[in-house]
Amino acid sequence: MRRWWLPWTLLAALVLAQIWYPLTEGDARARLTVLTVLLGVAFSVSHALLARGPRAAAALVLTATLGGFAVEAIGVATGFPFGSYEYSGRLGPRLLDVPLIIPLAWTWMAWPAWLAALRVARRRAARVAVAAAGLAAWDVFLDPQMVAEDYWVWRDPVPALPGVPGVPIGNYLGWIGFAVLLMIALGAAAGRATAGPERSDAPALALWLWTYASSVLAHAVFLSLPASAAWGAVLMGAAVLPLLPRLRDPLLPRLRDPA
Repeated sequence: MRRWWLPWTLLAALVLAQIWYPLTEGDARARLTVLTVLLGVAFSVSHALLARGPRAAAALVLTATLGGFAVEAIGVATGFPFGSYEYSGRLGPRLLDVPLIIPLAWTWMAWPAWLAALRVARRRAARVAVAAAGLAAWDVFLDPQMVAEDYWVWRDPVPALPGVPGVPIGNYLGWIGFAVLLMIALGAAAGRATAGPERSDAPALALWLWTYASSVLAHAVFLSLPASAAWGAVLMGAAVLPLLPRLRDPLLPRLRDPA
């Protein structure tokens, strides 16, 4: 049990940073955004290492961090697959016009999305679908919030979801497409659990549930983004809420089950 102090401590720090976020503004909020992502990626990589070993941690970094950077660099340069957009200079250093913090955000949320899908679905294809849908639906919260802060902007943000201007629907389709590829690769490479699921996966599942619930609350109450709160509650909820009745499932989900 002693080894689980690190992910739980990182999770507690992450939650505190997210609670503090609505209380800040301007450059302080941008710095807190970067700190939140750094805490999140530290959580996910350390949890992957502890729960499933070095192979899983390396797989997460290779698929989500490097893959996330690659798709973002292609997206900024070509407009595919997310649409034509550009980042402002508010999120720190950039490489190929992509803030280095951005692929870390993919890494942060890809891991809990995958572990939650292992509990919800039993077959490989269904797990990929659930994890990809959950990760893409998270962006229904993320993008409107970040656009409102002027961290990035679309050159042609139409058509958009009703009530959520500034973010084209094609962006969400791009997220789904990349998320499917990411989850296929992550599921194939991550390996099996090294500890019982209730003990080892509990911090990541807690993060997944917290992300959903806190995003709905923050957008609805603190960030004045009621439409994205409603869309996210429905779309991400479809992937997250089926997890609740499975939290006490004693069966160990295995990453290498046949498709």
